Amino acid sequence: MSVHVLLWLLFSVLVLLPWAVCGALVDETLQEKCVNLDAPQNLDGDGYYQDGDVIIGALINVHNLAATPDLSFIRKAELAPCLDFQERSVRWLQAVVFAVEEINRSPTLLPGVRLGYHIMDSCSRYPHSLKAAISMISGGNETCGTTRPAKLLIGDSSSTQSILLSRTLSPLQIALISYLASCQCLSYRQKYPNFFRTVPSDAFQARTMAQMAKRFGWTWVGAVVTDNDYGRGAVQVFEEEIKGTGICLAFFHTLYREQLTKDVARAATTVQASSAHVILVFAWYTDVEAFLLELIRRNVTDRLFLASEIWSTSDYLLANPQLYTISKGTLGVALRSVPIPGFDAHLRQLHPARYPDDEFLRALWENTFGCSLTKSSSMVTQKALPPCSGRESLERVHSQFTDTSHLTVTYNVYLAVYAAAHALHSLLACTPQNNSDPKIKPKCSSTDNITPAQLLQHIGQVNFTTQLGEEFYFQDGSIPPVYDLVNWQRAADGSLHYVSIGRVEGSQLIINESAITWPGNSEKMPVSKCTSECPPGTRKAIKKGLPVCCFDCLPCTEGEISNSTGSIKCYRCPQEFWSNSFRNECVPREMEFLSVRETMGITLTGVAISGAVITATVAVIFLHHRNTPIVKANNSELSFLLLLSLKLCFLCSLVFVGQPSLWSCRIQQAVFGISFVMCISCILVKTIVVLVAFHSARPGSSALIKWFGPGQQRGSVLVFTCIQVIICAIWLSVSPPSPRRNFGIHGSKVILECTVGSVVGFACVLGYISFLAAVCILLAFFARKLPDNFNEAKFITFSMLIFCAVWIAFVPAYVSSPGKYSVAVEIFAILASSFGLLFCIFVPKCYIILLKPENNTKNFLMGKA
Repeated sequence: MSVHVLLWLLFSVLVLLPWAVCGALVDETLQEKCVNLDAPQNLDGDGYYQDGDVIIGALINVHNLAATPDLSFIRKAELAPCLDFQERSVRWLQAVVFAVEEINRSPTLLPGVRLGYHIMDSCSRYPHSLKAAISMISGGNETCGTTRPAKLLIGDSSSTQSILLSRTLSPLQIALISYLASCQCLSYRQKYPNFFRTVPSDAFQARTMAQMAKRFGWTWVGAVVTDNDYGRGAVQVFEEEIKGTGICLAFFHTLYREQLTKDVARAATTVQASSAHVILVFAWYTDVEAFLLELIRRNVTDRLFLASEIWSTSDYLLANPQLYTISKGTLGVALRSVPIPGFDAHLRQLHPARYPDDEFLRALWENTFGCSLTKSSSMVTQKALPPCSGRESLERVHSQFTDTSHLTVTYNVYLAVYAAAHALHSLLACTPQNNSDPKIKPKCSSTDNITPAQLLQHIGQVNFTTQLGEEFYFQDGSIPPVYDLVNWQRAADGSLHYVSIGRVEGSQLIINESAITWPGNSEKMPVSKCTSECPPGTRKAIKKGLPVCCFDCLPCTEGEISNSTGSIKCYRCPQEFWSNSFRNECVPREMEFLSVRETMGITLTGVAISGAVITATVAVIFLHHRNTPIVKANNSELSFLLLLSLKLCFLCSLVFVGQPSLWSCRIQQAVFGISFVMCISCILVKTIVVLVAFHSARPGSSALIKWFGPGQQRGSVLVFTCIQVIICAIWLSVSPPSPRRNFGIHGSKVILECTVGSVVGFACVLGYISFLAAVCILLAFFARKLPDNFNEAKFITFSMLIFCAVWIAFVPAYVSSPGKYSVAVEIFAILASSFGLLFCIFVPKCYIILLKPENNTKNFLMGKA
């Protein structure tokens, strides 16, 4: 092909291509005469419009669900049809109509200005809500014609959709007044400066539910909420409110409407397995119905539900007989019910013939009377219905739509319209009717030049008095919190109805508890706790990895008590007191000492007295046989002195028995020390006498006996004893023993004991006794093999060995024995050593005196028999 042909083809393409494109555009323009912001289906066709000088837009969720969208992507995406018609939402729509008509008739509010409205279905879904809002503020409709754009919007009912709308419309400075969006997050004015609402923030009702849980002692509460900002925000506020109160969230489940069956089953499984008997429910009433029916199917009917305002007064749920058992006793926070004068008559006179363009009223009519209007088939029902006769009337119909006994959300919608009207009244500088100048007629400035931004500014400053005489104003975009508290109760005919049992005014919770009916047949308030409260005598111990509401109850240790239920710690008793066996009360400690009334005290006292009696008996025997050789040979004077000291040793042990006192503490150690020194001194002198007598029998040693005669013997005993007396006197004068209460040995008992005072003094007393005993046993050991037929030194050796063994064993036994047992050990040591000396020294002599009198001769003693 030549170059000229190629150049010609290229030129043709360049010239004809723009024309081809323009032609295509013209054809497309002819096919679609205009381009709408919204698709014609399911939006404008379901809207309701009335012209006026100023248009108020309103988003009402007349439908609650959208059909599953077509996601095949083989055709142009369109909004799915709306499903699940809501009768009471049509009543909200009519509140807008009624309020606008009422304002237009008012001579004082907006005189000379006629309000109009544009109401559209939000379908409870974001795309429908957003497109409807854009359609209303732009003034577009399905015929590509134009209507007056709305200067502000009333709606939406959902918090999540209101957040979306507020963020979208905020740059345009278009005001949004919601009648039901209660999420606390919408109170942040910096984020949502164009948002206002005639319903209190969820923060208040969530706080109210937390106060109710605290008041009734429910520390283990579950939560089932809708999966949007309304539900999640409420749980967040509830969790913040219960911090530090001992209340815990047992579980938290969300319900997403598009997968409601799955979410309801999952939530019901958790409720069934949980020990939480109080369930917080923030959800749309149709979602609540599905949840409750699933619980009924699982036979879980003993739970108490805390209902949010969205379903706490739902006639739809109250009218369902299947829910009578499970929902009885429900406690709910309800929006305040306020009557609207004339509204009931407005609803009763509604008829499709008077409002032929109202598709919502057409759907309500077909649902109510079960007939089909002559116009195109309803968007609600697809079934073939008989035609309506035209004589149908709402005058005597009793339904959700016509019931105006408890107007809550409806009144909020009504207030929103009036708030918008008062803002317009202020913006247009309307002249009041009661002006003093009769020449001035009430009128407003022109509406042609007002902008949404100006209206937004005036809405924030709205302050007017309602028909009921109440002051209305916005506080951070919301109204002050006022709620009713309701309780679902069984009526005489078996049906359910809700009864007001209190109210909430600000932060004040007022409840008439006697008017509450609880779930089940027991009529007792349910208990909802992870762990039952710890009884008195125990304390809470948090389980690792679990909330603070789940705990173990540990008994208080000895000496500590908890005298209240649910105590988090035990408290130590005062020093003079101790915990009882139940660890719930401090009782005076038991006084413990070695008493003469107990078995041990009686036994030791009896043994001591027996020892003294035996010693006295031996003394009598010796006295009776004082002229016999054996008594004379054993130095009768020292023997009697030894017997006296032994008797004192036995008797001194009695001072240790009984309650310690100042005199007994000082006497017992002194008497013990002096008695034993006197006893050991006598034995020591006797041993010395034996040694001296033996050595004096040797040639040239006769002078020894003269130097250690009876006088020297008595003097030696006296000197040895006086040294101990001096030691005791210094001890008692410097730091004497004294009674004291010992709290540290036995917790439940106070040990009454004697302190030693000066440890040095006590050591000197014992050390001196030990020194004399050591010298005595040494001398006796040297004299044990003297060549006499009756060798007293041998018996002295045995007695001193017993004495030393007893007192050596005494030291560890005394130190390791607690309380009164240490005193018993000391008494035992005194008695054992005393008996050892008595038996070893005097029993052999008494044996000869009483049983072997033939051996009681001088010859036998001298070894000549």
